[in-house]
Amino acid sequence: MARHAFPDQFPGAGVVGVVMFFSLSGYLITGVLQQELERDGRVRLGRFYWRRAARLLPPLVAMVAVFALVTLTLDPLDERGLLLASVLVMLTFTANLPIADASPAAFHTWTLATEEQFYLLWPSTLLLGHRLRRLRTVLVVLTVLLLGVCVATLWRLSPHLDLAYPLPTSWAVCFVIGAAARLYLQRWQPPSQLVPVLLVLLGAMALAPLRGHFWTYLVAGPVVAAAAAVLMLAWRDWRDVGTRPAVRGLAALGVVSYGAYLWNYPFTMWLRPHLGGWAGPVAAAMTLAAAALSWHLVEKPVQRRVRQRPRVDAPL
Repeated sequence: MARHAFPDQFPGAGVVGVVMFFSLSGYLITGVLQQELERDGRVRLGRFYWRRAARLLPPLVAMVAVFALVTLTLDPLDERGLLLASVLVMLTFTANLPIADASPAAFHTWTLATEEQFYLLWPSTLLLGHRLRRLRTVLVVLTVLLLGVCVATLWRLSPHLDLAYPLPTSWAVCFVIGAAARLYLQRWQPPSQLVPVLLVLLGAMALAPLRGHFWTYLVAGPVVAAAAAVLMLAWRDWRDVGTRPAVRGLAALGVVSYGAYLWNYPFTMWLRPHLGGWAGPVAAAMTLAAAALSWHLVEKPVQRRVRQRPRVDAPL
């Protein structure tokens, strides 16, 4: 949101935030899968994908419906002709692929598409490594392949490296870094002195112009992913910090974070031609309101129903 509201002041915040999100996803999803493997000796893929869909799809569909309504009635960016393509790439999780000319206000869903593609491929990869009893080898080979594809893509797109920004090949290794931290560093407790150092590093990178360089994808991305993974390891026990007011505030924001992610970028893009520099702050206020409504009217009721629904299992 800082990058959307103040792009000149926080040029690197987009990269930092996106990569932290990818690393966190790799860490958390791997934890869910690993715990089920250790407990049951298998992963119920049907239940896994059902829960992911129930968490992500309803708020997305609600946002897309409002997106279509605003475009059809107000058309703030004068791009009604792009509406169908925009709706399709958002709902099919293909906004990170160069297959359609969609609205700039839908661009942010490339990160959701990248995450969904990770959800699609990673469980089978993890299970393959377990079945072969060569998980470490599978991870090393996968990392080398992903970095190789990333380098090849950057070489092909050079000198227009910013075109690589939404591509899944540019950030896939960041998921693997988070996953590897969950698999192999879970017993390691990072020294407390390392936490402020990493926070300062991430803050400094948020102020740096990170986009459009080879090292954005090959150095900055992995560094941010590793830093985020270490912070996750340092903060995995929230009992020591969960009573602090600042942490409670962040936790409350975290509850509505998915809705905030969905709504902030369209609001900012729609308002910027009309409000200029005020677009970011106004969009931020609208985002918090929309995210709260999304949580109470869409996400929370759906999650309640999911918990009551009988399990759908597809063991693997």
